[in-house]
Amino acid sequence: MYLQEYEARAGKAGSGGTSPTQPQHGRRKNLDFEPLSTTALILEDRPSNLPAKSVEEAQRHRQEYDEMVAEAKKRELKEAQRKRKEMKERFKQEDSIANAMVVWNHDILRNTRRVRELWWQGLPPNVRGKVWSLAIGNELNITPELYDIFLSRAKERWRSFSETGTEADDGASLADRESSLDLIKLDISRTFPPLFIFQKGGPYHDLLHSVLGAYTCYRPDVGYVQGMSFIAAVLILNLEEADAFIAFANLLNKPCQLAFFRVDHDLMLKYFAAFEVFFEENLPRLFNHFQISNLTPDLYLIDWIFTLYSKSLPLDVACRVWDVFCRDGEEFLFRTGLGILRLYEDVLLQMDFIYSAQFLTRLPEDIDSDRLFACIATMPMLNGNKKWSQVRQSETCPKASPALSWLWA
Repeated sequence: MYLQEYEARAGKAGSGGTSPTQPQHGRRKNLDFEPLSTTALILEDRPSNLPAKSVEEAQRHRQEYDEMVAEAKKRELKEAQRKRKEMKERFKQEDSIANAMVVWNHDILRNTRRVRELWWQGLPPNVRGKVWSLAIGNELNITPELYDIFLSRAKERWRSFSETGTEADDGASLADRESSLDLIKLDISRTFPPLFIFQKGGPYHDLLHSVLGAYTCYRPDVGYVQGMSFIAAVLILNLEEADAFIAFANLLNKPCQLAFFRVDHDLMLKYFAAFEVFFEENLPRLFNHFQISNLTPDLYLIDWIFTLYSKSLPLDVACRVWDVFCRDGEEFLFRTGLGILRLYEDVLLQMDFIYSAQFLTRLPEDIDSDRLFACIATMPMLNGNKKWSQVRQSETCPKASPALSWLWA
């Protein structure tokens, strides 16, 4: 812009324009070039009621303007080079991750360290859904056509229920079916409300409703459980509709998610007991404080695990947690919980039972992902020589907390 402006002005001067020492009457009126920026005003002649510039002053202004243009060009060139470098690095990173997806899928050791570093730093949004889908897998062998079948069944159920208040007998009681339909409707309205995209009238409302409805038909033994809407919503934001359903169904079929969503009392307590082993190992002071306060892990872990942190953490931070969770499995969910406790350890040590429980169920909205992951990195999931899976399998079921009574009452 500066160069074009300068050349235009220089061309006018070379074609016999008015000398700086000549009278200025009518100069503005006949000027066919207007400055494109305030920087170029230094080249303008003075108003007619003021003394004209001397030749020396005009030359000095021209030199100053040339220097400003040159400096501006340097800045623009430097900024363009910086952007090109960033884009090049971004494309390189995305290509590396795209090529590494097969590596992760088949557990090939080549480039493992580099791949792990990339996953830990967070996947680029434009490949995140594809990586998640491959990492979650499709052990259930669900196809898009199968999704369409169960979606049609769900729509038929909704239509039948809205028209007659009854449905064809599918093995579930009318009260259960009505409760499930009502709960889906209610939960969708409470899913990421600040985004205003999943609520009624929003662009993703019907899509989320379809995925959840199809799942209740696909897995009537599980049905709809509060919290599922957040998991489905995160997948919908990163995948196409059928792919989101396939990932959703397979994800909820993992042992940890199935234990929680089927409200398997004994298995859930084993998960909580295993978590406490690593809690005491890594954060003994906070663990003892919670023990004295009688704050049991189910009081905060239930919400975290049911929604895979998508409700408790900012969406961008939750997606980064999902990145590593898809790679490392259920262990990382509980490792993330320890990371959160480590991040806010000093604050929690000053709180009693009520304030701690409230704080952990409503985490600060300004949580920094880098600080959180730095804390997670300091939480090794080792108890002596035992890894997470070994500890979980060896733990006996402790006595249930009163807070869990609502789950299997």
